[in-house]
Amino acid sequence: MFEKILIANRGEIALRVIRACREMGIASVAVHSTADSDAMHVRMADESVCIGPPPSSESYLSVPAIISACEITGAQAIHPGYGFLSENASFVQALEDHGITFIGPTSEHIRIMGDKITAKETAKALGIPVVPGSDGGVPDVATAKTVAKEIGYPVIIKATAGGGGRGMKVAHDEAGLEVAFRTARSEAKAAFGNDEVYIEKYLQKPRHIEIQVFGDGKGNAVYLGERDCSLQRRHQKVLEEAPGPTITPEERSRIGTICADAMKKLGYIGAGTIEFLYEDGEFYFIEMNTRLQVEHPVTEAIYGVDLVREQIRVAAGEPMELDQDKLKINGHAIEVRINAERLPNFAPCPGKITQYHAPGGLGVRIDSALYDGYRIPPYYDSLIGKLIVHGRDRPEALARLSRALGELIVDGVDTTVPLFNALLDEPDIKSGNYSIHWLEKWLSENLA
Repeated sequence: MFEKILIANRGEIALRVIRACREMGIASVAVHSTADSDAMHVRMADESVCIGPPPSSESYLSVPAIISACEITGAQAIHPGYGFLSENASFVQALEDHGITFIGPTSEHIRIMGDKITAKETAKALGIPVVPGSDGGVPDVATAKTVAKEIGYPVIIKATAGGGGRGMKVAHDEAGLEVAFRTARSEAKAAFGNDEVYIEKYLQKPRHIEIQVFGDGKGNAVYLGERDCSLQRRHQKVLEEAPGPTITPEERSRIGTICADAMKKLGYIGAGTIEFLYEDGEFYFIEMNTRLQVEHPVTEAIYGVDLVREQIRVAAGEPMELDQDKLKINGHAIEVRINAERLPNFAPCPGKITQYHAPGGLGVRIDSALYDGYRIPPYYDSLIGKLIVHGRDRPEALARLSRALGELIVDGVDTTVPLFNALLDEPDIKSGNYSIHWLEKWLSENLA
């Protein structure tokens, strides 16, 4: 087992890894920018190293600085959290070259799944169902029209190197295809430096369902059910729950087994998530995230497992403790992402926390790096906390979420808590009757 692990991240996910390390008797190293010198993850780690100025490109994304911090402190492994360098194949290759263990998949698997076209081709070859669409990139409008005619409108044009909704445009007919195609390529070029796009069938009212998988790199893999992440704004998840309110045990077993078998064939190591659009009983592969997800706590809650601990164990070469036959769902869990944002425009709202009180009680967990007097810097993501609740069933989890939101106090900045209070009054939320388009429509009608 490792003696010391460096966490190449910040905020609540860095704290999450530090806590797992402490329980395992492993020393932790926090890295931080000058803007984060008083951050909670820096205070809680056993050691800390400043790796640069506030901009991420000069600190949290600086591979030389992070590797130097490993060498200075003697850390044998790096946990990347999520975001930043967690899915950067070149970073993982650099660690491999320096003899530092990356707590996650191999650089090859990250590279395969990082390109959406290659990922789709790989998924298809592994037996995972995919959305009908183009075979690879689409070079021009004429080809786009041919593909769209074959699969039928509406279609969605997506950047191959995309993420976060950038480089994605919908065309409902041939008249709108040319503008959508050119706009998607332009956005993709600006955001990712790569204007290659591909085309898929655009589903009308799908849900976003993702399967949590875990492998040991030795041909063994399991699935840990699904999460429903259909409540999204601008393709960013807002609320996640497990299990999915519309997924039957038979569907869960079917798609979960397909995903676990695919990971066995791939020889995948560590945590991963295979994301699908789900409509009319059918699953369609979107992408694979080769890392821990923001919403992993809901899976941990219903299965009673520590995914970060298991990540560390298999990275150190120990046998995987997860056994498919023993993985049983217990109850229902919901997570809401609390952002420092000002409604109704969701504008980032950095500033000083004048008062903070975390909710508690049975079935309540909050992952946050906030404390009284902490100043949220303006340089990073606006996520300041994740509130996770667990109940015997979905109605109890919803009631517990409402109660916990009422206990939460974050003064000094605006947050998205009022949004969740309003959503919990909606009949569609109570019944679980929503698709990935539901929240955008609701916001346009209600937020003002």
